[in-house]
Amino acid sequence: MRWRGRRQSRHVEDRRGMGAGYRRGPVRLGGLGLGGLLVVLALGYFLTGDPMGLLTDMPVSVDPGPSAGLAPTGAPADEAGQFAAFVLADTEDTWDALFRQGGGTYQPPTLVLFDAEVRSACGLADAAVGPFYCPGDYKVYIDLRFFGDLARRFGAPGDFAQAYVIAHEVGHHVQNVTGVFEEGRRLRQQGADPNEISVRQELQADCFAGVWGHYAQGRPGLLEPGDLEEGLAAAAAIGDDRIQRQTQGRVTPESWTHGSSAQRVAAFRRGLENGTVGACEGL
Repeated sequence: MRWRGRRQSRHVEDRRGMGAGYRRGPVRLGGLGLGGLLVVLALGYFLTGDPMGLLTDMPVSVDPGPSAGLAPTGAPADEAGQFAAFVLADTEDTWDALFRQGGGTYQPPTLVLFDAEVRSACGLADAAVGPFYCPGDYKVYIDLRFFGDLARRFGAPGDFAQAYVIAHEVGHHVQNVTGVFEEGRRLRQQGADPNEISVRQELQADCFAGVWGHYAQGRPGLLEPGDLEEGLAAAAAIGDDRIQRQTQGRVTPESWTHGSSAQRVAAFRRGLENGTVGACEGL
């Protein structure tokens, strides 16, 4: 991607090197102790849009810690941070235009950069959780070192692969502000399968990432040959079936929370090809 010199978002909070802010006391989360919280967090492996999915029906009261108020905001000084700020800005342009077409106003999320661990309105998370979106504070959280794992461990290198990750999490923000998450909570309360709901939400977020990619293709001089293939490779690399095969040697579809590699690629491709929110409905 030829991204240098393009607009970078101001909605970036750089907490790298600041820790999670333990001095302000323990996490208080709807009666679930910290130990239980960390177990749940471990279940929300890479690219979960709602890593607290099992907790979303519980009242949350979390002290965000001192770093949340002291972190530098705006585009970071380092190249990796600047790239993330550019991608966020480009998603802002896309979703602002789409919301205006529908008569609405888009309020973008804040991108929080952290290392090792971070405190959010959803609780305490460490880097092993991977990138995530917290619906409680409208923020996307990412340890940028994840992109090294994406390239080395999952075989999905490239800057467009990284952009897909951020666009996917922004897709969860779109779900949150348009009521998709709330509908999911309602369905879970009525007894619907939470894994099935999670898969639908993840695939829709992949499709929304594809919608962003569709418009990114139209930015003069932005994409380079092979960029779209990098994004599709990233979607394939993080399918539940592929991750399960790598980590446990067998595939158990009944436990999927994100969808298979084929499903994720198909959802991302649908957004890329159609470029409309409507194309992502019903996933």
